[in-house]
Amino acid sequence: MSAGFQRARRPEQVEARRAAILAAARELLAERPVADISLRELSCRVGLAKSNVLRYFDSREAIFLEVLDTAWTAWLDELEPVLGAPAPGLAPAEQVPATIARSLADRRLLCELISATAPVLERNISPDFARSVKRRSAAHTERLGTLVAARVPGLSAGGAREFARAVLIVVSGAWPYANPTEAVASASVSPSLEQGGAEGFVTGLAELLTNQLAGLLARRR
Repeated sequence: MSAGFQRARRPEQVEARRAAILAAARELLAERPVADISLRELSCRVGLAKSNVLRYFDSREAIFLEVLDTAWTAWLDELEPVLGAPAPGLAPAEQVPATIARSLADRRLLCELISATAPVLERNISPDFARSVKRRSAAHTERLGTLVAARVPGLSAGGAREFARAVLIVVSGAWPYANPTEAVASASVSPSLEQGGAEGFVTGLAELLTNQLAGLLARRR
Protein backbone atom coordinates (compact mmCIF):
# COMPACT_ATOMS: atom_id res chain seq x y z
CA MET A 1 0.00 0.00 0.00
CA SER A 2 1.36 3.40 -0.98
CA ALA A 3 1.59 5.97 1.81
CA GLY A 4 1.52 8.71 -0.83
CA PHE A 5 -1.74 7.33 -2.09
CA GLN A 6 -3.32 7.71 1.34
CA ARG A 7 -2.07 11.26 1.83
CA ALA A 8 -3.89 12.69 -1.21
CA ARG A 9 -5.44 16.03 -0.26
CA ARG A 10 -5.63 18.29 -3.33
CA PRO A 11 -8.63 17.99 -5.68
CA GLU A 12 -6.50 16.69 -8.55
CA GLN A 13 -5.04 14.04 -6.25
CA VAL A 14 -8.50 12.98 -5.13
CA GLU A 15 -9.60 12.66 -8.75
CA ALA A 16 -6.50 10.59 -9.51
CA ARG A 17 -7.36 8.24 -6.63
CA ARG A 18 -10.95 7.91 -7.82
CA ALA A 19 -9.72 7.20 -11.36
CA ALA A 20 -7.38 4.49 -10.05
CA ILE A 21 -10.21 2.83 -8.14
CA LEU A 22 -12.50 2.91 -11.19
CA ALA A 23 -9.72 1.49 -13.37
CA ALA A 24 -9.26 -1.38 -10.92
CA ALA A 25 -13.01 -2.01 -10.97
CA ARG A 26 -12.99 -2.21 -14.77
CA GLU A 27 -10.06 -4.63 -14.67
CA LEU A 28 -11.92 -6.93 -12.32
CA LEU A 29 -15.09 -6.72 -14.40
CA ALA A 30 -13.09 -8.02 -17.36
CA GLU A 31 -12.33 -11.12 -15.29
CA ARG A 32 -15.60 -11.95 -13.53
CA PRO A 33 -19.22 -10.81 -13.00
CA VAL A 34 -19.88 -7.84 -10.75
CA ALA A 35 -21.71 -10.03 -8.21
CA ASP A 36 -18.49 -11.98 -7.65
CA ILE A 37 -16.32 -8.93 -6.91
CA SER A 38 -16.00 -7.94 -3.26
CA LEU A 39 -14.90 -4.60 -1.84
CA ARG A 40 -11.96 -6.39 -0.24
CA GLU A 41 -10.80 -7.73 -3.60
CA LEU A 42 -11.22 -4.35 -5.23
CA SER A 43 -9.29 -2.68 -2.43
CA CYS A 44 -6.43 -5.14 -2.79
CA ARG A 45 -6.31 -4.61 -6.55
CA VAL A 46 -5.94 -0.84 -6.14
CA GLY A 47 -3.59 -1.12 -3.15
CA LEU A 48 -5.74 0.44 -0.43
CA ALA A 49 -7.52 -0.63 2.72
CA LYS A 50 -11.29 -0.90 2.38
CA SER A 51 -11.75 2.10 4.66
CA ASN A 52 -9.59 4.22 2.38
CA VAL A 53 -11.52 3.19 -0.73
CA LEU A 54 -14.70 4.30 1.04
CA ARG A 55 -13.21 7.77 1.46
CA TYR A 56 -13.67 8.23 -2.27
CA PHE A 57 -16.92 6.34 -2.88
CA ASP A 58 -20.00 5.60 -0.78
CA SER A 59 -19.81 1.85 -1.29
CA ARG A 60 -18.75 -0.99 -3.56
CA GLU A 61 -22.01 -0.54 -5.45
CA ALA A 62 -21.39 3.17 -5.96
CA ILE A 63 -18.06 2.37 -7.62
CA PHE A 64 -19.68 0.08 -10.18
CA LEU A 65 -22.49 2.57 -10.83
CA GLU A 66 -19.83 5.13 -11.71
CA VAL A 67 -18.28 2.61 -14.10
CA LEU A 68 -21.74 2.09 -15.60
CA ASP A 69 -22.21 5.84 -16.11
CA THR A 70 -18.92 6.08 -18.00
CA ALA A 71 -19.71 3.00 -20.09
CA TRP A 72 -23.16 4.33 -20.94
CA THR A 73 -21.73 7.65 -22.15
CA ALA A 74 -19.12 5.87 -24.26
CA TRP A 75 -21.79 3.66 -25.85
CA LEU A 76 -23.99 6.61 -26.81
CA ASP A 77 -20.98 8.41 -28.28
CA GLU A 78 -20.27 5.34 -30.40
CA LEU A 79 -23.91 4.72 -31.31
CA GLU A 80 -24.73 8.22 -32.53
CA PRO A 81 -22.79 8.14 -35.83
CA VAL A 82 -23.71 4.55 -36.74
CA LEU A 83 -27.40 4.65 -35.87
CA GLY A 84 -28.26 6.70 -38.96
CA ALA A 85 -26.08 4.77 -41.40
CA PRO A 86 -28.29 3.30 -44.15
CA ALA A 87 -28.89 -0.47 -44.10
CA PRO A 88 -30.03 -1.91 -47.47
CA GLY A 89 -33.33 -3.72 -47.27
CA LEU A 90 -34.25 -2.49 -43.78
CA ALA A 91 -36.77 0.20 -42.87
CA PRO A 92 -35.71 2.57 -40.05
CA ALA A 93 -38.09 0.82 -37.64
CA GLU A 94 -36.11 -2.40 -38.21
CA GLN A 95 -32.68 -0.90 -38.72
CA VAL A 96 -32.59 1.10 -35.48
CA PRO A 97 -33.37 -1.86 -33.16
CA ALA A 98 -30.92 -4.09 -35.07
CA THR A 99 -28.14 -1.49 -34.81
CA ILE A 100 -28.78 -0.96 -31.10
CA ALA A 101 -28.79 -4.71 -30.44
CA ARG A 102 -25.53 -5.30 -32.30
CA SER A 103 -23.75 -2.38 -30.64
CA LEU A 104 -24.85 -3.49 -27.17
CA ALA A 105 -23.63 -7.03 -27.79
CA ASP A 106 -20.16 -5.59 -28.32
CA ARG A 107 -20.28 -3.93 -24.89
CA ARG A 108 -20.37 -6.76 -22.39
CA LEU A 109 -19.47 -4.56 -19.41
CA LEU A 110 -22.33 -2.15 -20.11
CA CYS A 111 -24.91 -4.93 -20.51
CA GLU A 112 -23.79 -6.70 -17.36
CA LEU A 113 -23.95 -3.55 -15.26
CA ILE A 114 -27.36 -2.61 -16.66
CA SER A 115 -28.67 -6.06 -15.73
CA ALA A 116 -27.19 -5.75 -12.23
CA THR A 117 -28.40 -2.21 -11.50
CA ALA A 118 -31.78 -2.80 -9.88
CA PRO A 119 -31.17 -6.16 -8.15
CA VAL A 120 -27.60 -5.49 -6.95
CA LEU A 121 -26.07 -2.06 -7.44
CA GLU A 122 -28.92 0.12 -6.16
CA ARG A 123 -29.16 -1.78 -2.87
CA ASN A 124 -26.35 -0.10 -0.94
CA ILE A 125 -26.10 3.56 -1.91
CA SER A 126 -26.99 6.78 -0.11
CA PRO A 127 -30.09 8.82 -1.04
CA ASP A 128 -27.93 11.66 -2.34
CA PHE A 129 -25.92 9.35 -4.56
CA ALA A 130 -29.11 7.61 -5.71
CA ARG A 131 -30.51 10.96 -6.84
CA SER A 132 -27.31 11.66 -8.76
CA VAL A 133 -27.47 8.23 -10.41
CA LYS A 134 -31.10 8.69 -11.41
CA ARG A 135 -30.44 12.16 -12.87
CA ARG A 136 -27.60 10.84 -15.00
CA SER A 137 -29.60 7.78 -16.02
CA ALA A 138 -32.48 9.99 -17.11
CA ALA A 139 -30.09 12.13 -19.16
CA HIS A 140 -28.69 9.06 -20.92
CA THR A 141 -32.19 7.76 -21.63
CA GLU A 142 -33.25 11.14 -22.97
CA ARG A 143 -30.22 11.24 -25.25
CA LEU A 144 -30.95 7.76 -26.61
CA GLY A 145 -34.57 8.73 -27.19
CA THR A 146 -33.51 11.84 -29.09
CA LEU A 147 -31.22 9.78 -31.34
CA VAL A 148 -33.99 7.30 -32.08
CA ALA A 149 -36.64 9.97 -32.73
CA ALA A 150 -34.38 11.63 -35.30
CA ARG A 151 -34.06 8.38 -37.25
CA VAL A 152 -37.56 6.88 -37.10
CA PRO A 153 -40.18 8.89 -39.02
CA GLY A 154 -43.53 9.06 -37.28
CA LEU A 155 -42.20 8.39 -33.79
CA SER A 156 -42.98 11.15 -31.32
CA ALA A 157 -40.54 12.44 -28.72
CA GLY A 158 -42.60 10.75 -26.02
CA GLY A 159 -42.63 7.47 -27.91
CA ALA A 160 -38.88 7.67 -28.40
CA ARG A 161 -38.36 8.16 -24.65
CA GLU A 162 -40.58 5.15 -23.96
CA PHE A 163 -38.58 3.10 -26.45
CA ALA A 164 -35.30 4.19 -24.83
CA ARG A 165 -36.58 3.08 -21.43
CA ALA A 166 -37.63 -0.23 -22.99
CA VAL A 167 -34.07 -0.78 -24.25
CA LEU A 168 -32.80 -0.77 -20.66
CA ILE A 169 -35.59 -2.97 -19.35
CA VAL A 170 -35.17 -5.55 -22.11
CA VAL A 171 -31.37 -5.63 -21.78
CA SER A 172 -31.63 -6.11 -18.03
CA GLY A 173 -33.58 -9.31 -18.60
CA ALA A 174 -32.11 -10.56 -21.88
CA TRP A 175 -28.45 -10.29 -20.88
CA PRO A 176 -28.49 -12.72 -17.90
CA TYR A 177 -30.70 -15.10 -19.87
CA ALA A 178 -28.15 -15.19 -22.71
CA ASN A 179 -25.26 -15.48 -20.24
CA PRO A 180 -26.38 -18.04 -17.66
CA THR A 181 -24.39 -19.20 -14.68
CA GLU A 182 -22.34 -22.39 -15.03
CA ALA A 183 -25.01 -24.40 -13.21
CA VAL A 184 -27.78 -23.20 -15.51
CA ALA A 185 -25.62 -23.61 -18.61
CA SER A 186 -24.80 -27.20 -17.65
CA ALA A 187 -28.51 -27.93 -17.25
CA SER A 188 -29.20 -26.86 -20.84
CA VAL A 189 -28.88 -30.38 -22.26
CA SER A 190 -31.40 -30.06 -25.07
CA PRO A 191 -31.82 -27.50 -27.88
CA SER A 192 -35.07 -26.29 -26.33
CA LEU A 193 -33.19 -25.19 -23.24
CA GLU A 194 -30.26 -23.48 -24.97
CA GLN A 195 -29.77 -19.85 -23.97
CA GLY A 196 -28.48 -18.67 -27.35
CA GLY A 197 -25.15 -17.06 -26.40
CA ALA A 198 -23.94 -13.82 -27.99
CA GLU A 199 -25.68 -14.28 -31.33
CA GLY A 200 -28.88 -15.33 -29.63
CA PHE A 201 -28.69 -12.19 -27.50
CA VAL A 202 -28.41 -9.98 -30.60
CA THR A 203 -31.22 -11.75 -32.44
CA GLY A 204 -33.56 -11.83 -29.46
CA LEU A 205 -32.87 -8.26 -28.42
CA ALA A 206 -33.37 -6.95 -31.96
CA GLU A 207 -36.67 -8.81 -32.26
CA LEU A 208 -37.99 -7.55 -28.93
CA LEU A 209 -36.98 -3.96 -29.65
CA THR A 210 -38.44 -4.12 -33.17
CA ASN A 211 -41.76 -5.26 -31.73
CA GLN A 212 -41.67 -2.51 -29.13
CA LEU A 213 -40.98 0.13 -31.75
CA ALA A 214 -43.66 -1.22 -34.09
CA GLY A 215 -46.18 -1.04 -31.26
CA LEU A 216 -45.29 2.54 -30.45
CA LEU A 217 -45.60 3.54 -34.10
CA ALA A 218 -48.93 1.76 -34.45
CA ARG A 219 -50.25 3.60 -31.42
CA ARG A 220 -48.75 6.87 -32.74
CA ARG A 221 -46.82 7.28 -29.49
